[in-house]
Amino acid sequence: MHILLATDADWVVDEVTAALGDNETSFTVCREGRLVSELVAVGNIDVVVADLQIGSMGGMAVAMDLRLDASSGAIQETPLVMLLDREADVFLAQRSGAEAWLVKPLDALRLRKAVSAAAAGESYTEGVPLQEVIIEASEEPEIESAEAETPEAETVDAG
Repeated sequence: MHILLATDADWVVDEVTAALGDNETSFTVCREGRLVSELVAVGNIDVVVADLQIGSMGGMAVAMDLRLDASSGAIQETPLVMLLDREADVFLAQRSGAEAWLVKPLDALRLRKAVSAAAAGESYTEGVPLQEVIIEASEEPEIESAEAETPEAETVDAG
């Protein structure tokens, strides 16, 4: 697998290559977001891992650029994993067209799961709240009990 890592942070390069590096994985590091689409066009890239903050063109703009170029046929469709700075950035990731995203701090297990899912055409997301199901009651619910099936009880006075 060949991964294009788009980030200008050395610590992100170190963590991603340490977590994903093995004998079958190679990396191209791109420190300018505006060059990602060009590198996908000329290289044999299996997955793009993009940091949300990349110098002059962040991960959100990179995602839009990749999707527009792929839709026009200029480049091949390439899975994208977005590295988010905080949970509030999930809103952006949901709209970016990224197949996967995870919230920093990174760890090897989550990063491997996200990249594997994206490469397989699946999704991996973090920070997305579960959908709440709202049930509207039009009337009070009927309660069945054993008393409801028996005739009314008589009141008896003692004495």
